[in-house]
Amino acid sequence: MEYDVVVVGGGPAGLATAIKLKQLAAERDHEVSVCVLEKGSEIGAHILSGAIMDPIALTELIPDWKEKGAPLDTAVTEDEFLFLSPTGSHKTPEWLLPECFQNHGNYIVSLGNVARWLGEQAEALGVEIFPGFAAAEVLYDDNGAVRGVATGNMGVGRDGQPTDQFQQGMELLAKYTVFAEGARGQLGRELIAKFKLDEGRDPQAYGIGIKELWEIDPAKSKPGLVVHTAGWPLDSDTYGGSFLYHLNNNQVAVGMVVGLDYANPWISPFEEFQRYKTHPAIRGTFEGGKRLAYGARAITAGGLLSLPKLIFPGGALVGCEAGFLNASRIKGSHAAIKSGMMVAQAAFDALVAERSHDELPAYPAAFESSWLHTELNKARNFKQWFKKGRAVGTVMTGIEQWLLKGNIPWTIHRTKRDHECLQPADQCPRIEYPKPDGVLTFDRLSSVFISNTNHEENQPIHLTLKDASVPVSVNLAKYGGPESRYCPAGVYEYIKDDQGADKLQINAQNCVHCKTCDIKDPTQNIVWVAPQGGEGPVYTGM
Repeated sequence: MEYDVVVVGGGPAGLATAIKLKQLAAERDHEVSVCVLEKGSEIGAHILSGAIMDPIALTELIPDWKEKGAPLDTAVTEDEFLFLSPTGSHKTPEWLLPECFQNHGNYIVSLGNVARWLGEQAEALGVEIFPGFAAAEVLYDDNGAVRGVATGNMGVGRDGQPTDQFQQGMELLAKYTVFAEGARGQLGRELIAKFKLDEGRDPQAYGIGIKELWEIDPAKSKPGLVVHTAGWPLDSDTYGGSFLYHLNNNQVAVGMVVGLDYANPWISPFEEFQRYKTHPAIRGTFEGGKRLAYGARAITAGGLLSLPKLIFPGGALVGCEAGFLNASRIKGSHAAIKSGMMVAQAAFDALVAERSHDELPAYPAAFESSWLHTELNKARNFKQWFKKGRAVGTVMTGIEQWLLKGNIPWTIHRTKRDHECLQPADQCPRIEYPKPDGVLTFDRLSSVFISNTNHEENQPIHLTLKDASVPVSVNLAKYGGPESRYCPAGVYEYIKDDQGADKLQINAQNCVHCKTCDIKDPTQNIVWVAPQGGEGPVYTGM
């Protein structure tokens, strides 16, 4: 199938790309064919975010979004920032909060619902959307330029042989292909390596975001209240923080982000999040409530200094695939939408000029002169300061964002990749986590159950190992088997075989596609590849 533009990924960045292309085509009376591939079973099924949304880019893309029913229903009314100790909390006066922590004018949203709405707007403009189709391979022409993607075969058995349900994948060819897979996208990772797009940039930094959606006692509901916390339960050398957002309908979104550059292999981000909910300043919100949904997803946090080159022959990276998230604001959806709009303009102008399969330099040029670049430049040192510990990170963020208002005369670089930060297990204090109570705190398997995750078991395991001996000989022996703790879905489990020897069991059917293993595995032996299209989590309200 041939199109002018193929977009890989049906999140805010990919859908904004498609919408803007069709808007430009209508304005200029120049037909452009656009399709969007989405590996989830439907648009929004794999979308997970806190989420507070700055509407600045959405307003540029669809000025009448309110009249068209965009699901931005809960305006932020109050910001709180708490520093937690094991038994108490300290609230930062609102006048002391840097601008990056102020959310008036923003909205608490389900980003999955926003993506579904954007999908409807795209289809109304004539965009062809194919949910349930996972792009599994980048296609190149004889000159090495990207000419499209191929979707994965369906109905392949665990032994690699076709079953009775076998369906051949499709080739989708395009003059330009836009990659919007989200953080640590499978094809984006390949493209960054092939075209050396990260050459001269700081290593990308990632975090894992873990989230639950709760229905709480109506007497405790405060729609529009935004609470961010730092400190306990994480130690002072581990980057991270938590959020608690009050939505309408007596719902609360609660979650934690843990930087994947943590050093202690005994840390379990999932268990740290469960502990967070037991803090005296937090637990009261949930007592008498009911957990509705659960999910997890890696995020890009390196910011401007880790942003790769955005273009290559035949295509471009947008959204969190590139790393546009502003970690200091804990926001990425506005940046994703803006990046999609900018690449759409560049691609449309190239198509009008009858170009194809070349680079789109107008896209990075537009970014460098945009408000998004200005915003990210102000926060360029945010993650790097926190590598020096919470105290230094907090003080320097206050100086840069509150005192200097983002007009920063210095730049701080990082040199290590997240997986290189893990220390040997015998050099770190072991952490014993309390057992879940099933009321406020939960285990992984009951959590995965309410993420509606499903995979056909008779298919090749999509969590691949370069060397099957490494998990036991290196990860378990040196690092204490960290994959059994950093995975928020219970995918990795060390068990004994019939001879009593250790072995790694991969429960691939539990995978929520968060990509943490692909990022944090200390030997980079685990490679995440897409399973059959339409599988994985089906998030609702997330």
